[in-house]
Amino acid sequence: MSTTPDGCPVDLYALLPAAGEPETVHAAVPPGASILELGSGCGRVTHPLLALGHPVVAVDESAEMLALVRGAETRCERIGDLSLGREFDVVLLGSHLVNAAEPTERQALLAASRRHLAPGGRLLVEWHPPEWFDHVAAGPGGRLGEVAVSLHDVVRDGPLLSARVRYRLGERVWHQEFTCRRLTVPDLCEALTSADLAFDEWVTADRDWFSARGVAERVPI
Repeated sequence: MSTTPDGCPVDLYALLPAAGEPETVHAAVPPGASILELGSGCGRVTHPLLALGHPVVAVDESAEMLALVRGAETRCERIGDLSLGREFDVVLLGSHLVNAAEPTERQALLAASRRHLAPGGRLLVEWHPPEWFDHVAAGPGGRLGEVAVSLHDVVRDGPLLSARVRYRLGERVWHQEFTCRRLTVPDLCEALTSADLAFDEWVTADRDWFSARGVAERVPI
């Protein structure tokens, strides 16, 4: 079974549908806005965004994942190293990547986001808010399409949380481990400022998504 450098099973992610992310992004940006999707995987969010009328450049470090993306320009590269020499109306940093365990990795992600953001553009970020860390626990986690999801082996170590996710589809089972860091809103704002970004607004009522802009560009687009 093939996995990406960060441990994602490629055959599993090819089965997973979007879970409302494309609609959240589409509602937050102008019609037809160009999107740079960082960490696109195999296109579960990319493909619906294309269908909603957005040109998308999909970036992932897994060539196997990108081979499953259809209809979008793709770039196989580590996000932190990305330098396309182009700017976009929207940069999308989903999948809670900003909660990276290592601060240096988070800063590299945000710096890459900033250098590809057009004047007046908007960075959209999905994160685990602080209260998620307070309440997350082992047990069933619902379904993604036909795939049942559950969480196991939850371990807290200060601001870090590690766990193992189990995915099941019929007789097929996949496991993926992760570690993420709890960020307070001040932590988040400090990280954004270090990348020449400024918090803009909460994009969803549950505060799972927020937007940021260039420090001097917090104006509507």
